Amino acid sequence: MAEVWLAYTKYDGSLHWHQMARRLGEDEHGIWLGATKGTVVRKGHDDLVTEAEWAHVLLIPHNAWWTAAFYAQGARNEIYCDIATPAVWPHAREVTMVDLDLDVLRMRDGRVLLDDADEFAEHQVKYAYPADVIANASAAAEWLMRAVAERRGPFGGAHLPYLELVSD
Repeated sequence: MAEVWLAYTKYDGSLHWHQMARRLGEDEHGIWLGATKGTVVRKGHDDLVTEAEWAHVLLIPHNAWWTAAFYAQGARNEIYCDIATPAVWPHAREVTMVDLDLDVLRMRDGRVLLDDADEFAEHQVKYAYPADVIANASAAAEWLMRAVAERRGPFGGAHLPYLELVSD
């Protein structure tokens, strides 16, 4: 399985969260990447270096304003969706997107939360997000809140076969 560099930037192009992951496969939902427990995850240019506490798979959907991470048992949240610009694949071993701050989480107890709305509002000013970026990010967050809560599409268990490939 090929290694892929997964990199989120901020709207000004500065490097945000990034890590290496293995390309696990592709289906109707998008491209699935995976990382084992202990995978090095960085923020910025080594501002923060940490290790993943849980195995996880990442869904990079085709032409959508979000990505999703699905975590192994034990993690406090089951799903963590980043609202982001549609992914760009400069080549098969690199995927990038702009993190737009909003996040949708499904906790282990089933609660679905919208996180970082305050940061989204602040960054609209700081980075001068264009109106279409704000509209697409907001629409993606609304869609995800419903889809994740209702366990529709990839949020109904599509990640499980991929998660098995990276779990202990």
